[in-house]
Amino acid sequence: MNWKSKISGALVATLALGSLAFTPVIAKTDSTKVVAGPQTVTSQSTIDAYYQPAAGKTGAALKASLHDIIDNHTEVSYDTVWTALKETDQDPGNVNNVIELYTGKSISKNSNGGNVGQWNREHVWAKSHGDFGTSMGPGTDLHHLRPSDVVVNSARGNLDFDNGGTKYSGCDCNRDGDSWEPPTRVKGDIARMIFYMAVRYEGGGEIDLETSENVNNGSNPLHGKLSTLKAWNKLDPVDAFEKKRNDIIFEKWQKNRNPFIDHPEYATAIWGN
Repeated sequence: MNWKSKISGALVATLALGSLAFTPVIAKTDSTKVVAGPQTVTSQSTIDAYYQPAAGKTGAALKASLHDIIDNHTEVSYDTVWTALKETDQDPGNVNNVIELYTGKSISKNSNGGNVGQWNREHVWAKSHGDFGTSMGPGTDLHHLRPSDVVVNSARGNLDFDNGGTKYSGCDCNRDGDSWEPPTRVKGDIARMIFYMAVRYEGGGEIDLETSENVNNGSNPLHGKLSTLKAWNKLDPVDAFEKKRNDIIFEKWQKNRNPFIDHPEYATAIWGN
């Protein structure tokens, strides 16, 4: 099922503790299945205030300012990631399920583990790119961890992201020896997660992660391909699922946000067109 949907209908909002509480919104997917839209989102005034220190900045100055804003987040353990993903990636149409990143399939929250037919924790920024493993911090950062089919996750491995390759039968993906192309419906999501990691982790006692125009980066703390990721950011705009996920991580788990979900244009302001 294509879980991305265009939200329609009237939103009834009431102001409560800096957030807006919404009545259920009914949306139709491409298959016309009716699902419930987001129930709560962080208020726009809160989001605006969050990014105020970055106002008017571009390039390296903007990157540094955003790092200062999202730095020092509340870290969670790798075990806690299981619990958090069951909330952040909940299927809007079935509260008992999560949505897998690459397949788009809805699967029981309890079908998590390491066996075929289960879902596990995908590090979108491959944890070998910088060799940070599952350590608290980059290894457990929810902004780049997503539920993924066990077999598909293994097929992606630590490949960089780029267009092209051979069709992979496990999802609407392509793969070659040095890159992985995900389905179009999540290309923007992936780009914005990579951008987040490159801004959040800037050295100074932590690992320094950077985007790269190269693929096949191995254990270097680099992830590419930057030009492709910038194109994906524009090709696949932010949707309601991403926004709600960002809000949940901010309000309940890490107390920081992915700036590129709130402001996709920051990618161009930092790295150019």
